[in-house]
This record gives sequence, structure tokens and C-alpha cells, in this order.
Amino acid sequence: MPAEKCTFSLVVPVYNEGPNIGPFYERVARVMQGLGEPYEIIFVNDGSQDDTLDRLLSLAGKDPRVKVIDLSRNFGKEIALTAGIDHATGEAVIPIDADLQDPPELIPELVAKWREGYDVVYATRREREGESWLKRATAHLFYRVVEKITPIKIPRDTGDFRLMSRPVVEALKRLRERNRFMKGLFAWVGFKQTAVYYRRERRHAGKTKWNYWKLWNFALEGITSFSYIPLQFATYFGLTVALFAFIYALFIVVRTLLFGRDVPGYPSLITVILFLGGVQLFAIGILGEYIGRIYSEVKQRPLYIVKGRYGFHRIREAQRSEGHNRTAKKIGSLSG
Repeated sequence: MPAEKCTFSLVVPVYNEGPNIGPFYERVARVMQGLGEPYEIIFVNDGSQDDTLDRLLSLAGKDPRVKVIDLSRNFGKEIALTAGIDHATGEAVIPIDADLQDPPELIPELVAKWREGYDVVYATRREREGESWLKRATAHLFYRVVEKITPIKIPRDTGDFRLMSRPVVEALKRLRERNRFMKGLFAWVGFKQTAVYYRRERRHAGKTKWNYWKLWNFALEGITSFSYIPLQFATYFGLTVALFAFIYALFIVVRTLLFGRDVPGYPSLITVILFLGGVQLFAIGILGEYIGRIYSEVKQRPLYIVKGRYGFHRIREAQRSEGHNRTAKKIGSLSG
């Protein structure tokens, strides 16, 4: 881990974002230099297949404030974000995406709120440009469903873009669960939080890595990580079906005894069997989602594997070299 300290650490998970690296760096550098405080930019290369890593290493060679963590494969954005937070040394840590949908120019506003005494300042989207109506609608629905079924207040329409104080970061570093829903973890740790509102822009270049299947799995991750409501729903739904089945069975028995009618035939029987089978499979599926997460946790595998770290020891080595030079000068003056 790095020993040097700074005021701000930007954590940037990247996956096949080659065309965005240069423009992102230029805008971020301009904003951070305007703050007049020492900072670092930690890029986490999450197994990119394009020239993302080459571009990052080129930046790191030119700017000592740029640091690169190269993961051994694609672990997913939530894990890559965790890796960056683990390595951040700043008094305030700012996760941000490299696609420039979240404008770096908003950072001074986040910093101003932090200086007012807030531990977490999250950026909430007022508008979402460049997204289809279906994606906007599903995102709107997701945040409101999560809000209703989880005991933790997760801010609506809010991504990972935010500023977090050092105490919040240290609290997050203690949470090592394998199935990670970072928006929920950001809210779970608590502390004093507030919002800053902005208009989300279009991607600068490239295509989003989030298709609807990945978004669906991401939604399941968020719900199952912070709520037992699906399990309770399966229980109550099963009880309700059993109750109606019992009432219907009584009805059939009474009707047969009073009117001598036969039990309904094959069509009604097969319908009931299929319905009950579907209910059972539905409940088993919900249970399987939770069991799968338990299985993942008990294996205790590391969250990520780092293939290489670049730029983290340059300042420390420079300080060590400077110390050696001072010692040599002192010895020379004593000898003289």
C-alpha cells in the first residue's frame, strides 16, 4: 500500500475505455489543479481488452499523481471500485467514471459541502441524457423498489459519483462481502450525508457496458444484498396459495356430499398442479439466490487479484533518495 498522503483521491474503475482516458484526464486535471490541494488519480484497469492499460501507463509516466492498478481479469465494476478505495490515501475519496457522464466540474461543489462538515456528498441526477426511455423508466422503478423494501435509505437516482471522508472510507474497507452493491454499502455505513444535484451527460465515446441482462442481475444483487423481503414474500405467497387450496378442497368435499357431484376432471386438475408447481419453483428460485450468495461468501476467496501496480512508490522512492543525499552531504561536511 502507498505511504504518501494527499487531500483528494479520485478512484476511476475502467473497462475498455481507451478513447475516454485522455479527455477524462484533461478535464479532471484542470478541475483538481484549480482546487490547489494535493491529489491522486487512481485508475483501476478491470481486465480491459483494448488499449486502455497502455494509455493509463503513458499518463502515469508523465504525471506522478496518476496511479494504475491492473487487475488480473475482469472482476466487475463493484470490485474494481473496491480495489481503488482500498488503495486510496486521500482525506477525501471521490469515485467517478471515465466516460464523462458524471462531469468532473461538479467536484468543487462536492468539496464545498465536505468542508461544511458532511462526510458523504453524493451526486443525484436530475436528468439523464443519451439514455432510452426504457432504461430511464427501469432505473426510476429500481431505485423506488429498493427504497421500499430495504431498511437502509439508499438515495434515489444516485450512482457511485460522490465524495467520502476518510472515516467513511475506513468503514467501507472493513466490509469485505463478496457480492457487493456499492450504492447500498455507501448508505449502510451511515455518517452525515447530503446531496448535490446535476444533469448527467452523454458518454464521451464508446458504448455502455451495461446491457439489460447485466442491469437485471445488478438489480437482484442490490435487492438480495440488503433485504429479506423476497424470502418473506415467498413464504406469505405460499401460505396464501395453501389457504386458498384448502378452502377450495373444502368446497369440493361439501359440494360432493350435498349434491353428489364428482371432483372436477383432468383440465382443472392439471391447471392446479401446474400452478402449484410454478409457485414452488418460484419460491425455490428466490431461496436459491440467497443460498448462492452464502456459497460465494463461505469460500472466502479474495475480492480481487492485482496483476500490477504502477506509480504508487515513486514519491516514496524519491523521498528515500533525497534522504540518502542529505545523509551523504552531512557525512561529507563532518569529514571535511
